[in-house]
Amino acid sequence: MAARGRRTWSSRRLKARIRRWAWGVGAVMLLGLALTWKTVWPYAAGVVLATLLGRVGWWLLRAHRSAVSGDRAWQAAEERKAREVAMSDVDAMTWQRFEQYVAQLCRRDGCTQVVVSGKTGDLGADVIGLMPDGRRLVIQCKHYAPHRTVGSGEMQKFLGTARAEHGADIAVYVATCNFTAAAEKLAVKHEIFAMHRDLLGAWVRGSTLESLLPLNGTGGGPPRGRRPAR
Repeated sequence: MAARGRRTWSSRRLKARIRRWAWGVGAVMLLGLALTWKTVWPYAAGVVLATLLGRVGWWLLRAHRSAVSGDRAWQAAEERKAREVAMSDVDAMTWQRFEQYVAQLCRRDGCTQVVVSGKTGDLGADVIGLMPDGRRLVIQCKHYAPHRTVGSGEMQKFLGTARAEHGADIAVYVATCNFTAAAEKLAVKHEIFAMHRDLLGAWVRGSTLESLLPLNGTGGGPPRGRRPAR
């Protein structure tokens, strides 16, 4: 117990000495600062001001980035919303009305001599016309529920008739749903433009058929009268 008491007393004395030393150092520093204040204060004020400006600038940069990010997210959400509203109208169409609507989109994009078959047994040519540059356009339309998919078997039937039966330069398979991976792979391999639901949404919202063709296979060969680049 006596030894513990001595250790406690020594520890208290050591702490007291450290406190006195710290106060002494602080007093010396304050005295030095007071004596040299006229020389030091511009630099001290500059450091404080630079720190404040740096913090304000960082806050403004973060606020700007947050606003830009929020604006982009809002624009993306609005675009998705607009597309879904448009696609909901397309989903409500009958298959006959859908074919007529696809023909209207073709005419909007400058296609000419656009004709709608409007009947079964058309061998996959629901809409036929000419692209603005004269290439022959053949479109197969599928008005399916959004959760369905177009399989490779249906794609095979179209690629077997689009060029052999209808002489298509541009062959488009447009659907209100998506394609299976096998169907898309087959379309790209044989240069059939598989316009799935998202691409159809872009077409509905104003993208031209010509601008969409490169997004999923080429859709066909070169413009009529031109040779492919080698």
